[in-house]
Amino acid sequence: MKEIHINCDLGEGGKYDKDLMPLISACNIACGGHAGTLDSMHHTVDLAMEHNVEIGAHPSYPDKENFGRKSLQIEAKELHRSIEAQILSLKQIAEAEGTKLTHVKPHGALYNDAQKDEKIAQIILDAILEFDDPLPLYAPKNSVIARLAEGKVKVIFEAFADRNYNTDYSLVSRKDPHALITQKEHVFKHLFSMVSEGKIVCHNGQKIDCDATTFCLHSDTPNSVEILKFLHEKFWAENIRIKHNS
Repeated sequence: MKEIHINCDLGEGGKYDKDLMPLISACNIACGGHAGTLDSMHHTVDLAMEHNVEIGAHPSYPDKENFGRKSLQIEAKELHRSIEAQILSLKQIAEAEGTKLTHVKPHGALYNDAQKDEKIAQIILDAILEFDDPLPLYAPKNSVIARLAEGKVKVIFEAFADRNYNTDYSLVSRKDPHALITQKEHVFKHLFSMVSEGKIVCHNGQKIDCDATTFCLHSDTPNSVEILKFLHEKFWAENIRIKHNS
């Protein structure tokens, strides 16, 4: 049976972490930049371990006020230190609990900026490379950060199951009412095209290539648990299972 890999951003203070964790393949844990405390990191790591879910660091601009969704004008050294410290804090917690991190996925505006800004992309990569065993990076196809990572950091291409796309692989702005896909049937149709055809159907109907091997579903969508349960059911009917280690 074919498998697909689903990841969620967790440890952000949302209501659904406990219900989502058994349904996903990997979690990206907020580590103090846009959200997250030492207590929430410990709790989310424990929850991931309970369900044998892969654990990744989810660093962002140090901006809890805007939940990391606003680009910051910040000195390169300061941003580097912040990203490195965020990853390190979660890494130490995971190792103290007897497990290890499997990847890094930037959050929000940092993720979007690294898609097109060489300076920001290089700062993230330099922070990852501070560690003796650099962690793989979740990144979108056709992004600056993926190009700069070649030969330095392993890239795992990611696509979004519940976000609409522009034809240049950028996500439709959250300011647009059509940015998010929240109806479970539409999420399945969007994701099934990526998995079965290797194509993303953009907001304008045009199709672009998709070679992602992990797919993100946002945990703060009010019906996210319902969507994931529906995806499990629909993909199983197509002889495809959502990867889970338990």
